[in-house]
Amino acid sequence: MERKTPDLAGLRKSYETGDLDESGACPDPHTQFAAWFADVAAANLPEPNAMVLTTASIGGVPSARTVLLKGHGPDGFRFFTNYTSRKGRELAANPQVCLLFPWHALHRQVIVTGRAARIPDEENAAYFRSRPYGSQLGAWASRQSSVIASREVLEARYAELAQRWAEGEVPVPDFWGGYLVSPETVEFWQGRANRLHDRLRYLRTEDGWQLDRLSP
Repeated sequence: MERKTPDLAGLRKSYETGDLDESGACPDPHTQFAAWFADVAAANLPEPNAMVLTTASIGGVPSARTVLLKGHGPDGFRFFTNYTSRKGRELAANPQVCLLFPWHALHRQVIVTGRAARIPDEENAAYFRSRPYGSQLGAWASRQSSVIASREVLEARYAELAQRWAEGEVPVPDFWGGYLVSPETVEFWQGRANRLHDRLRYLRTEDGWQLDRLSP
């Protein structure tokens, strides 16, 4: 059956689920993020901690992918990955990143810009040991972003590792670990009717956080 191409120009939705005002905003972005994340969790959205991580090469060529937020607080936002992956290589050359939390069901977005830095080995180890056994093996099995001949090669590598570490603790790979993104700006976006969205941006200054409203 031939599939009908949707009319992209006609795809639109009016956002009328909430508002975002300076008077109700928290004094710092971390508290505001925690409040919004609590709303997302209460709404039972799928993968509420999924975020789009955008990196760029030293030459400015961007790339983006979805990763999972694994911690947040006053010091920033944490995620884990393979250091030899494309994003790992780009972060080593250019630590400036952007994070996007696309909470479409609530007509909300959060956009973070900042600098990523590796977290300490002991924190990597603590998180790695909290992962399911299969995920631990998966971190070893995949040379992320590298060319692979077939799916069978990957599965054979996984099976080999499952035999090697059938008993006992799976060691933390030296090519795997976490990053902390220290934000310079955090923008909270709330969809509104007639595309007159609310956009509040926190900007880091020497004296703390400056809150500005941006035109939609």
